[in-house]
Amino acid sequence: MTLRDAFLLGIVEGLTEFLPVSSTGHLILTAHILGVQHDEFTKSFEIAIQTGAILAILVVFWERLLKDLETWKRILVAFVPTGIVGFALYKVIKGHLIGNDLVVVVSLFLGGIALILADRYCERFCHLKDIDDLPVSRAFIIGIFQSLAVIPGVSRSGATIVGGMIMGLPRKRAAEFSFLVAVPTMLAATGYDLLQTGGDLDRSQWELLSVGFITAFFTALITVRTFLRFLNSHGFTLFGVYRIVVALVYGLLFL
Repeated sequence: MTLRDAFLLGIVEGLTEFLPVSSTGHLILTAHILGVQHDEFTKSFEIAIQTGAILAILVVFWERLLKDLETWKRILVAFVPTGIVGFALYKVIKGHLIGNDLVVVVSLFLGGIALILADRYCERFCHLKDIDDLPVSRAFIIGIFQSLAVIPGVSRSGATIVGGMIMGLPRKRAAEFSFLVAVPTMLAATGYDLLQTGGDLDRSQWELLSVGFITAFFTALITVRTFLRFLNSHGFTLFGVYRIVVALVYGLLFL
């Protein structure tokens, strides 16, 4: 991996982490196109640069995160099932799922269908006004949806948004909750992975991680703000269709 590759992968991470399109799937596809070998460092790189995207969420939602204890209660409850699944299946995820093209293609395709159906469902049944109106038990169920994102191509944000809409959150609030739940989820995933592999990284690899981190932060900052404005007047059907198209193209090129 070169610094240029790290920069481009950082852009892809920042663009796709909080959109319901699967950042992992897009990172794997981009790595293929760039000719980056999908070795252990690349897998760790793809996990670690998520911290840059998370920093963007802290910047955008800092006031709510500092003052709203009710929101934090729901964030932490939603994190529980994801944390359990992530830690329990860490070796399986990194050893067998990340980098598996077939898994990514199938997940992108089925996730696109799920997103379209949930968007239609939300038009009639999403009645909650705010995240704090979400019962804690439903927050836990959303966390179960999020735990499906251990499968590459599912999309953590996509699974959480679908779960949020099914649990009654309107589109924009479901997206916001997805962003907020990402904070403990992705920090835990990145921290755990670096504990496992950080001591084995050399100086050049830390430089690559730094470039990816910074690029992902600034790209995500722009993406999140633009995405929230988009949801003021649009739904998720476009993203569902996009996922299906990408899955078909991905499958034709790499399977």
